[in-house]
Amino acid sequence: MRYTTFGRRTGLRVSQYALGTGNFGTGWGAGAEPDEARKMFDRFAEAGGNFLDTADNYQFGESEKLLGRFLAADRDHFVLATKFTNGATPRPDLSRSGNSRKNMRFSVEASLKRLGTDHIDLLWVHFPDGLTPMEEILRGIDDLVGQGKILHAALSNFPAWRVSRAATLADLKNWAPVAGIQVEYSLVERTADRELLPMAEALGLGAALWSPLGGGLLTGKYRRGSEGRLSDLKTLVHTESSDRKTAVVDTVLAVAEETGASPAQVSVAWLRERAARATTSYVPIIGPRNAAQLEDYLGALEVDLTEDQHDRLTEVSAVPLGVPHEASAGVLDTVQGGDASLVTGPVTPVA
Repeated sequence: MRYTTFGRRTGLRVSQYALGTGNFGTGWGAGAEPDEARKMFDRFAEAGGNFLDTADNYQFGESEKLLGRFLAADRDHFVLATKFTNGATPRPDLSRSGNSRKNMRFSVEASLKRLGTDHIDLLWVHFPDGLTPMEEILRGIDDLVGQGKILHAALSNFPAWRVSRAATLADLKNWAPVAGIQVEYSLVERTADRELLPMAEALGLGAALWSPLGGGLLTGKYRRGSEGRLSDLKTLVHTESSDRKTAVVDTVLAVAEETGASPAQVSVAWLRERAARATTSYVPIIGPRNAAQLEDYLGALEVDLTEDQHDRLTEVSAVPLGVPHEASAGVLDTVQGGDASLVTGPVTPVA
């Protein structure tokens, strides 16, 4: 396992994978029993992993409780990240959900108890709530950093304009900076290429990438009728709902046949090489349900794609960038081709 700093705005050193622990526990009716969760935790640590990602609502708090038990012997070795917004119970009341300073404080205190620690290394605001002003979120984070209860904070599943505004406000107000973003990203979900990832690179934010296998679609298992997130949780999944997604799965399976690696390993190897070409840190969050799936993820660290294989996967999975990117690219191509009058010609006054 290799290591990187989480973005250019922190000195927080994290492993090239984060272990997502949404499957630690069975509170959702599906997941790993405590013994299996312990095996995954120990194997991840043995492989050199130190970045752990959980949330207060994962398995309705059971994930945090299990992690607290596993971390008890060596807490400071690990970078512990958790999230708040949705609440840790199936039906949280109004005061125990959302991003208000009131719920932020309550959620962090409750997470600290479940995790058995006095600080959280990285606190994620899990989702926008549509209500809380960004100034309130940032001030609440700054208070918690000042109290030593959290060391860093970041935004998960927020649109790029809100993240960039938050980063600017924090800098101007001398509040605790925004450290990074968390966003879904895989060969079947690359819309973050439009705004979110270019923004992260420009601002030096770390990027944690969740669902690197598209909810299991990229393993090819749903073509075989196998069980997985689609059958167990019926959420956060992709299906072959478009010709593009079918073509992506076809190409992943073809490259897997060429390399002798599993389709999951090919998908994560592409993401690992995508991270190597970035100017900030991209950290895939792997979310195994059992020790065997974790071994498959770890095996991807040894898979090296050829340039041709990488390019085929990149091309088949690309998404249209839309406005204004495609229009800007057309102007740039024309200018580079010699017609500089598009940008240097005379300006006609408006009547």
